[in-house]
Amino acid sequence: MSSSRTVVKLARSLERTARPQAPTRQKRCLTTTTSSRPRLQTKPQANPPIPKPHTTPRPSTHQPSRHQSTLPPSATAQPPPFPTPQNPGKTALHPLHLSHHATLVPFASFSMPVSYPSLSHPASHAWTRSKASLFDVGHMVQYHISGPGAEGFLERVTPMGIRELGEGEGGLGVLLRDGEGGLVDDCLITRLEGGGVEEGKLFYLVANAGCREKDYTFLCEEVEKWVGTGGAEVHVRHLQDGGEAYGLLALQGPLAGEILEEALAKECRVDVKTWYFGRAKHITLALGSGESLPIVASRGGYTGEDGFELSVHPSQTLAVAEALLDGAGEDRLRLAGLGARDSLRLEAGMCLYGHDLDESTTPVEASLSWIIPKRRRTLEGSEGRFNGAEAIIPQLTPKSKGGAGVSKRRVGLIVQGAPAREGAEVVDEAGGAVGTVTSGCPSPTLGKNIAMAYVKDGLHKIGTELQVLVRGKKRKAVVTKMPFVPSRYWKGGATPG
Repeated sequence: MSSSRTVVKLARSLERTARPQAPTRQKRCLTTTTSSRPRLQTKPQANPPIPKPHTTPRPSTHQPSRHQSTLPPSATAQPPPFPTPQNPGKTALHPLHLSHHATLVPFASFSMPVSYPSLSHPASHAWTRSKASLFDVGHMVQYHISGPGAEGFLERVTPMGIRELGEGEGGLGVLLRDGEGGLVDDCLITRLEGGGVEEGKLFYLVANAGCREKDYTFLCEEVEKWVGTGGAEVHVRHLQDGGEAYGLLALQGPLAGEILEEALAKECRVDVKTWYFGRAKHITLALGSGESLPIVASRGGYTGEDGFELSVHPSQTLAVAEALLDGAGEDRLRLAGLGARDSLRLEAGMCLYGHDLDESTTPVEASLSWIIPKRRRTLEGSEGRFNGAEAIIPQLTPKSKGGAGVSKRRVGLIVQGAPAREGAEVVDEAGGAVGTVTSGCPSPTLGKNIAMAYVKDGLHKIGTELQVLVRGKKRKAVVTKMPFVPSRYWKGGATPG
């Protein structure tokens, strides 16, 4: 298949499940975070002021302002303008994409780059695995959750161990419906350093763009329920300034650490070598105009490689991206789009909401039980009081051991012959339907066809042989351990890469 046809097919596939999911009703309960100390401009200035040197990075741009910290829990604000397919959003890096002649496609009601002419999709994928790529993920939704009740509120809506998170620590979470425990969305939650108004009570949550409106309604309703049942004050705010969302950049690949280290401002005292996976820090970078505003940088990402996700003030998102690209040079760092991002995340065994996760699925069925700590795996006392606990906790014990178990499980597959795409039926040797493929593509790294699927419980064991119907033909598929490609997160030891 030609390169242009491949890009078009990939774009259509991505858009099918990236369309915003409409909420049941519109709510007006979220406030928005603006910055203070100092007050920041919403547009880049020709000669922005250079921050004074400092010995420790300043978290001011990720702190709620003083007046907002005292808002009552029911404080309301007009909802932000939601992008739509008819009026798509553009990230702060849109001019950069245009200047690099990116192929732009509609994704989650944003105009996003799927590829760049400098590298084909397979070449961009391989570049990320061997060097480093810069992805624009500014379409994602960033929130601050703060207040005395923030920790308890988050432990209500997600089963992860929020209490265990130290300052600067974060991890994967899922937002759950009460009752059946369906997955509203998956997200990343971090307890920020400094904590803002009350130490340790400021959390940073990143959610999917395609669930933007649905998540907004969900969080509003959950805040109302929390406060209505006596929960301590909590505020949920979109992270923006002057109505413009913060940028989000993903620097990914084995050279990401050295590239970021070289880009740090001389005043920034951060040791990249002792900065491990799952940790977030406040950093500043050296820009042409001087030291950048504080950036919240989280070590991790969506590719399985070492890397960082940088939350950047909207006035400097473009400048930060250009500084990273210019500083590293095109022999080490290239821009990458949605095409490479999708194949990289599938090789890493990571889910894409709307494909591999939805509200009909629980964390146990999705093979995400590992995010539920031991202390929360009980219905006794208050530890298990998260949404859907009554349905989810019994699923943790298999039917063979007296529990409720599950009827389906998410697995990885290696498929022979043609690649199996989303919606392909999985069958057993007798031809009986046993599951459905949710994501699939040729793996540029392995040279094999890989897929993610849900299959009947009992058929999820590694090495189980099944078949997938591809264009009406049965193709052999073997259940395989995920990730398909070993992850290379920086956890200490040998130098990354």
